Amino acid sequence: MSSAIASEPRELTYEPSAAEVDSFVAVPAEPVRDVGLAGRIVRASAPVAWRLLKPSVVIVAFLALWEIAPRVGLVDEVFLPPFTTVVGAFFDLARSGELWQHVSASLFRALVGFLVAIAIAIPLGIAIAWYRPVADFLNPILELFRNTAALALLPVFVLILGIGEESKVALVIYACAFPILLNTISGVRTVDPLLVKSASSLGLSPIRLFQKVVLPAAVPTIFTGIRMAAASSILVLIAAEMVGAKAGLGYLITASQYNFQIPNMYAGIIAISILGLTINAVLVLVERRLSRWRAAI
Repeated sequence: MSSAIASEPRELTYEPSAAEVDSFVAVPAEPVRDVGLAGRIVRASAPVAWRLLKPSVVIVAFLALWEIAPRVGLVDEVFLPPFTTVVGAFFDLARSGELWQHVSASLFRALVGFLVAIAIAIPLGIAIAWYRPVADFLNPILELFRNTAALALLPVFVLILGIGEESKVALVIYACAFPILLNTISGVRTVDPLLVKSASSLGLSPIRLFQKVVLPAAVPTIFTGIRMAAASSILVLIAAEMVGAKAGLGYLITASQYNFQIPNMYAGIIAISILGLTINAVLVLVERRLSRWRAAI
């Protein structure tokens, strides 16, 4: 009989040669760097800085194109002066006081018409939205006038009220009233009925119901109309001042064009943009203050 010989498992080992050992290059571990407080502040503030600078990138690019295009001959420098030339004309008008004279005249007309439009349109919009008989009575005439452009009625206002301040303020009131009115109606009608029923079940009077429920819920929509009306007030007023006025930004632009003072014309356009941005920023702050209750929900 043949006996089976059990073989024990042998451990296989591998020993690299000296040449193979020399071919390996030791990679030292990268030391941990302490960025410190300044580095942490930079890392934390970088996203915030980019978020603030990102909206201005397009504006800076536009202004750079405006500066470069006339200087390299892409456009005629006579009709489109470089941006720095326009800025110089802007500060010359500001130092002489002429710019403030025109800005104050336009701002006074726009604010008077804008505030009168708010005082008329918001109560009227609430009444139309809340009381069906008022809506049925006024809707036909409102539909007729809201589809008539404000500038189309400029000759009518001039014929009836004259070429003075009254016709310009009346035109601004007409142009501002309909955006505010329509957005007020929409804001009041879209208030959650459950909120109104809940407030009514608590025994609130109609006045308190408007004050505590309806108006706060309708504020965002109403302010959308107010901001649209603010933009319309500036645009319509400038057009009216171009027709018949002795002061105002519209008059400044037209007079500069007729006298071939092109940098002054563009300076007036820049003043209109700054004025519109300022008014819009003020309205945004007021809206946020009146809508603070929404942040708490």
